[in-house]
Amino acid sequence: MIICENLVKIYKVADLEVVALQGLDLTVEKGEMLAIVGPSGAGKTTLLNILGGLDRPSAGRVVVHGQDLLKMSAPALDKYRRHQVGFVWQQTAHNLIPYLTAQENVELPMTISGLEWKKKSAWAGELLEMVGLGDRRHHRLAHLSGGEQQRVAIAVALANKPILILADEPTGEVDSFTARGIYELFHRLNEAYDLTTIIVTHDAGIIGWVDRVVAIRDGKTATETRQIMGAKSQTPDQIEEEEIQTEELVVVDSAGRLQIPEAYREQYRIGERVRLEPTDEGLLIRPAGGGTRGQGDKERGRQGD
Repeated sequence: MIICENLVKIYKVADLEVVALQGLDLTVEKGEMLAIVGPSGAGKTTLLNILGGLDRPSAGRVVVHGQDLLKMSAPALDKYRRHQVGFVWQQTAHNLIPYLTAQENVELPMTISGLEWKKKSAWAGELLEMVGLGDRRHHRLAHLSGGEQQRVAIAVALANKPILILADEPTGEVDSFTARGIYELFHRLNEAYDLTTIIVTHDAGIIGWVDRVVAIRDGKTATETRQIMGAKSQTPDQIEEEEIQTEELVVVDSAGRLQIPEAYREQYRIGERVRLEPTDEGLLIRPAGGGTRGQGDKERGRQGD
């Protein structure tokens, strides 16, 4: 569904160049539900903007559903954004118009696309039922809670029947209980409408609701976490999560590079260089010189003397 190869994005701020993505590689399967995590400034939102056609990479290749976004014309990219991608932002002000009702907000993208009244009214009603707001469709935003507003925003994202949903911190302004209900909703909609969903979040608890979690660090994919054992409730009213067992894998990019997690680098005093030793079980990574950054060079210097 999605192929990103060696993605680079450089922003120019005044006289400075800011590198947001530094050769990022990522593959997402059709129907997958993926979470992207990482510290602020790691490149998460930049990646979402590129996948959504809101921005173009400075270099690299990005293909969504067989379409090379870097080669698409501006009109084709507009059509792609309108019909193939649904966006959900953290702040409801970016998703919804406050003086419209929930139903009217969901109908608006269809109105812009020229859908006839009966069809858009029926589809908007179905979507609001799916997100649990069928009985509140005629309420304006002021009469809806933060969680309900975000559910309307998710319905709006589905209005033009996209194949890809991109959500940037969709639970950032709600409490943990409401957040879990929203994750459950994304999971249910992903299956019901044959979607592919990517969620950017800081919430480590999302692992119970997605197929895998990819961590981005310094503009590159660093690690990937998958659930290997555990169960979760499928109803937001009774959210009880058993102990979930996961495994974390270090991602090797197309050039053979990997990012060793910072905790391991500190624990094993890994500096700028390591030694690779083939073993019967695989490849062993050892710190060069066993010291702090640059220590390996000092060790070799002393040995040379």
